[in-house]
Amino acid sequence: MSAQPDRAARLQLVLDRDGPSCVWCGRVFTPLVRPTTEHVVPRVKGGPSWLENEVAACGRCNGERGHRTPVEWLEECRRRGWPADARRLERTLSALGEAIARTGGQRRARPYLDAQLRRLRRLGAAA
Repeated sequence: MSAQPDRAARLQLVLDRDGPSCVWCGRVFTPLVRPTTEHVVPRVKGGPSWLENEVAACGRCNGERGHRTPVEWLEECRRRGWPADARRLERTLSALGEAIARTGGQRRARPYLDAQLRRLRRLGAAA
């Protein structure tokens, strides 16, 4: 895979791709609600720092997700009444799967990614 942009550039690219709101709580980013990039497949699970593995999340959601899987956090956000964006999550997970298929590697991330996509699709959350 070609060289990835630095963190600030990746954040801007993610915002350009997905829009100016948190994938989890739906809050629009402002000077008081600052965007961060969040790895959908966490680094500890083998997730790469690629655009295909990042979504824009507010600092609150990024911090509160902790070690929960993306689908667990999606469900928690919905329990809280937040409009978590399952379609954006599925697009990101699918794009990461395609990037891994193209470039190879990422052996640790593949099973985690596949399990999250299956679970998300079973929920029908992205329909």
